[in-house]
Amino acid sequence: MTDVTIYHNPECGTSRNTLALIRNAGVEPKVIEYLKTPPSRIALAELIAKAGLTVRDAIREKGTPYADLGLDDPTLTDEDLLDAMLEHPILINRPFVVTPWGVRLSRPSEVVLDILPLPQKGPFAKEDGELVIDAEGNRVA
Repeated sequence: MTDVTIYHNPECGTSRNTLALIRNAGVEPKVIEYLKTPPSRIALAELIAKAGLTVRDAIREKGTPYADLGLDDPTLTDEDLLDAMLEHPILINRPFVVTPWGVRLSRPSEVVLDILPLPQKGPFAKEDGELVIDAEGNRVA
């Protein structure tokens, strides 16, 4: 069994597509609904760093209190931004996925395939109909 964890929001189409791609590889991941169970400060900072992102890159603006909290202020430190993300987990962009091959913010959802090099079990299309995996299990460019 491959050890895979997804920080998931079931209300997010990208997160649902990413979870479905993981399952299409025959893996049942550990699913953490991060709005209900946010990561610790240390875990969040590690996810961001291991994904090769800055803290600012990992903040979600759309559909969040980002603007109301003034988080676009360039003088805010990473610590300030982490504080906001922990106080308002909806600010954490999603989905973060952890596999033995790396960590990624899987936006778009097919980015997960970069860190999940297992054969896909069949064709896969996103919820919007975009084909990601063809009938032979190959990634569509």
